[in-house]
Amino acid sequence: MTDAPSSLQRAAARNLVTKYLKVRPGESVVVESWSHTLSMATSMVDEVRRAGGRAFLAYEHDDAWWGAVDRGQAGLVGSLSEPEWAALGAADAYVQFWGPSDSARLARLPEKKMDDWATGWFDRWYKTAKSTGLRGGRMATGWVTDTRAREWGVNKDVWLEGILRACLADPKVIAGNGKRLARALRGGEKVRITHPNGTDLEVALAAAPARVFDGYPHPRNTGYGPYDLMANFPEGRLRVALDSKTAEGRFVASAPAYEEVWFPWARFLGGSFEFSAGKLTAFSFEQGGPEFSKLYAHGTPGKDRTGSLRIGLHPTVHDVPYLEELERGCVQLSVGGNSYVGGKNSSNFCGRLTLTGAEISVDGTTVVRGGKIL
Repeated sequence: MTDAPSSLQRAAARNLVTKYLKVRPGESVVVESWSHTLSMATSMVDEVRRAGGRAFLAYEHDDAWWGAVDRGQAGLVGSLSEPEWAALGAADAYVQFWGPSDSARLARLPEKKMDDWATGWFDRWYKTAKSTGLRGGRMATGWVTDTRAREWGVNKDVWLEGILRACLADPKVIAGNGKRLARALRGGEKVRITHPNGTDLEVALAAAPARVFDGYPHPRNTGYGPYDLMANFPEGRLRVALDSKTAEGRFVASAPAYEEVWFPWARFLGGSFEFSAGKLTAFSFEQGGPEFSKLYAHGTPGKDRTGSLRIGLHPTVHDVPYLEELERGCVQLSVGGNSYVGGKNSSNFCGRLTLTGAEISVDGTTVVRGGKIL
């Protein structure tokens, strides 16, 4: 039997349902849960009903999922049943929890097979959302598991509390931060990032608009890519493409970064990038270096060029594992492909470093300082 939802879970669910998903009386909401996320999922169901909506809870048990994989029937768990597709086609909003919970066991599976087994239904979901206006969100609480907490050496309860408290933020504040920063970047050319830790890097913006991820679903906004149609809970970041030709200096991380596919396979600590004449000339890590080097070695041309900047917009996130980039004023630099954000680099590689507390200037005007968006 699942634990009863905590008061913090109920408060976070209420805020997400009313302010982010904006569920109205009479609307239908599908909530998909796993074994380890059931208490939060039931909070979402309860809050949907409190708002006057109708909730449908779809439940996947870890043992049943792994049983199908072990029997060679993984294709059955990589696709949704037609009744569930019918429910999604008729729904107004949708909430997904990540799973299953055994990240160590997942990491031992071939990555290509995991793409088919765990995310094979994504493309059809995005097409459905674009067609019907389905408002969807993914819950980061699904990442909080015993195996992942042990792997990363973090306190599971503290981690979960940090995510839930971040879900209490007002999305209007996040959206306002994003709009202000997007205006400051609009029409800019050169960006300089400095920090007392030795970071001093100059890059150039591509001719592509910045995108603000404020936690609101944007299913009908054509400015967002197909894979951005579902929001993340919590959320709060701006993303802008770089021109991939200009980069001079050094970028030194102060927070973890991750190999970002649909599942956080690797964690990188103490990283630094060195650039000269537009190219990445050296990189190093205190932790995760071999994993990064292996990924980089298999990267296609363009892997040594800057890709994008992400700047955090969230007012309360601080030192929350896998959410470090959301911290207000945090800057994350990527190298490699950026065609998915409006750039021209089509490399299959993407590596990132994350820095908090930096000063960021655009064409000589400071726009971020000490975690504040000016």
